[in-house]
Amino acid sequence: MKTKTPLSILAFALALSLANESFAQAPKLEFPAASPACTIKQRVGLTDIEVVYSRPSMKGRQIFGSLVPYGAVWRTGANNATKISFSTPVKLNGTEIAAGAYAFYTIPGENEWTIILNKGVGKSGTQYDQNEDVARFKVTPVKLSDTSIDTFTIEFNHIRDESAVITLVWEQTVVPVKVELDLTSKLVPQIQEAMSATEGRKPYYQAAMFYYDHDQDLKKASQWVDAAIAEREAHYIVYLKAKILAKLGDKPGAIAAAKRSTELAITAKDAGYVKMNEDLITSLK
Repeated sequence: MKTKTPLSILAFALALSLANESFAQAPKLEFPAASPACTIKQRVGLTDIEVVYSRPSMKGRQIFGSLVPYGAVWRTGANNATKISFSTPVKLNGTEIAAGAYAFYTIPGENEWTIILNKGVGKSGTQYDQNEDVARFKVTPVKLSDTSIDTFTIEFNHIRDESAVITLVWEQTVVPVKVELDLTSKLVPQIQEAMSATEGRKPYYQAAMFYYDHDQDLKKASQWVDAAIAEREAHYIVYLKAKILAKLGDKPGAIAAAKRSTELAITAKDAGYVKMNEDLITSLK
């Protein structure tokens, strides 16, 4: 004998079905992150450096010594610990660091910070394990007197062929970390090989510039810049010749080259090089 299903049960089942369907079709919402993620990449010399971190803001709060306590390990940002990677070996404040990726922790202090590179890449910032430390060193923070930085920032400054400064900036605190690279010992043999090749166009200007900038053999640099001028007498190449001759102690030759560079710069309508040549000539008189 069949029994009828009460109408109340049927109504309840229908309502539940409609409710489930409604939930299944609800749009997925994405809200702004309280501390947005940021990736910054910088090439220094021939080394690629990448920093991945999250950027909290002050939002009216006191930061160092309060929200970020002194003397405690900090993830150097928000969320996961900040990640830093190097494509070649580097030195950070004189400490040798192998190529690779590291978690970048810090211990803030009022007068001194500890920088920590750690193997725990990808971990939550609260999962720090001192046993995974690769390097630790001290740096001295600098106080900003006339401004305050609202959002935590990591940036690169003072970029040169073989060095740069990574700065951590938040509130009124600036923490500099110097990066140094061994570029010359790697590139000079490559330059020598390229310049001794019997075939192919040679990078005369670039090689001469590198030798001048990095205090290498200036006589070779002089020969190479002459070869570059023979290929193309451009004002900036002749200016390099003037600087090389000045560094070699040949003042008359340097002044003559600077004057010729000035003539070419005027023709090229490059006022910047006109001024640089004038300054060079003045310094040699």
